[in-house]
Amino acid sequence: MEYMTESADRTPGHILCCECGVPISPNPANICVACLRSKVDISQGIPKQVSISFCKQCQRYFQPPGMWIQCALESRELLALCLKKIKAPLSKVRLVDAGFVWTEPHSKRLKVKLTIQKEVMNGAILQQVFVVDYVVQPQMCGDCHRVEAKDFWKAVVQVRQKTLHKKTFYYLEQLILKYGMHQNTLRIKEIHDGLDFYYSSKQHAQKMVEFLQCTVPCRYKASQRLISQDIRSNTYNYKSTFSLEIVPICKDNVVCLSPKLAQSLGNMNQICVCIRVTSAIHLIDPNTVQVADIDGNTFWSHPFNSLCHPKQLEEFIVMECSIVRDLKRSAGAGMISKKHTLGEVWVQKTSEMNTDKQYFCRTHLGHLLNPGDLVLGFDLANCNLNDEHVNKMNPDRVPDVVLIKKSYDRTKRQRRRNWKLKELARDRENMDTDDERQYQDFLEDLEEDEAIRKNVNIYRDSAIPVESDTDDEGAPRISLAEMLEDLHISQDATGGEGESMMMT
Repeated sequence: MEYMTESADRTPGHILCCECGVPISPNPANICVACLRSKVDISQGIPKQVSISFCKQCQRYFQPPGMWIQCALESRELLALCLKKIKAPLSKVRLVDAGFVWTEPHSKRLKVKLTIQKEVMNGAILQQVFVVDYVVQPQMCGDCHRVEAKDFWKAVVQVRQKTLHKKTFYYLEQLILKYGMHQNTLRIKEIHDGLDFYYSSKQHAQKMVEFLQCTVPCRYKASQRLISQDIRSNTYNYKSTFSLEIVPICKDNVVCLSPKLAQSLGNMNQICVCIRVTSAIHLIDPNTVQVADIDGNTFWSHPFNSLCHPKQLEEFIVMECSIVRDLKRSAGAGMISKKHTLGEVWVQKTSEMNTDKQYFCRTHLGHLLNPGDLVLGFDLANCNLNDEHVNKMNPDRVPDVVLIKKSYDRTKRQRRRNWKLKELARDRENMDTDDERQYQDFLEDLEEDEAIRKNVNIYRDSAIPVESDTDDEGAPRISLAEMLEDLHISQDATGGEGESMMMT
């Protein structure tokens, strides 16, 4: 029993360090930790400062041998990228733990705290903690370098519309911004009758073409040109061009349909007004308020053109107006618009107020017009119409006047407009002085047509106070509930100026 008691009371003995003489627990090296670290540095060969490349334009880090990846600060992806930079030296030790040490986001420094282990003298395992400093060096990636060069592209989408007004392009621009279709473009160039979108790959251009086909009625042709070839490796370098043509019809155009097309649309009258252009052409018959939608394939099968130039719009004053209650519809008639009211009006040109000449017509604006109101329209009776379908029509079927929209004080509307739109950053060439007036027309169309506003991001302009939704004249306005707050991001996560293809 005494022998067992003595064995239970024994404790592990201590030895003296062979270097400094401090009592320590026995270990294979018979040396204390402090002296062992002074003799052996297991982190030797692991660089304490490493450079890492970062592209400010696209916010990506370079991963050898030739890949650029996007990583958030202190993310697992960025930590893996940092460890790969010292992969070879780390293979000689055992990595226990790794993590970021906080640094200022603008310091261009990343610090990684590493915990490693390694077997040293006589099988003793030593653990060491140290910090590796990564210097973030700016370097432009190949994609951004091509963007800055502005002359390197693999594919171009040429969007054209043979019309005198740019309303369709202004609408298309807002759709591109809303869905972010401009992000992969190298350059956007504006010319007289359209836009050119340049891309670094054919796939991005094809994606843009597919988006445009779903957005506006159009058709396209594709072609490619051989730039270079390598006979030995059987590789070819092409530049692709997609020529896309939008139908030459804009909002507020007066058109004349072919008899066959008018009959297929529910026996509409041939003279119609285009009320909007989205993924289809939306027409309304001012004599019956019958509406019809024409897609791109139907238009190219039965093409028609605008009868009048937008500058031929004249101002009329309403003398009398009455609502048509009972309208006799023919057999096979199409759908009637519920947003418009058929009216019969007598109008007189404001330029002919010293005469007694008045015009009678039917209009789809019966719900808006009252005696004394001003309205814009086309005078077809005194206009030289050069159209094959109109020339074949019975003259009695051609109206004297086609009213387009009610007229309001433009200066007052601009002053009270408390919202704004974003625009694509593009190169402008040969700009017309009429562009500002056309843009104001587009803004007024947004205020008047709720269906178009649903597809457009409208931002509140804080510089202008908020007023009621309608002004004293009854001009339509956009409600505050339909507006978005404008956000501005001035700097990116690494302190550089962020770039975008949008501008306010």
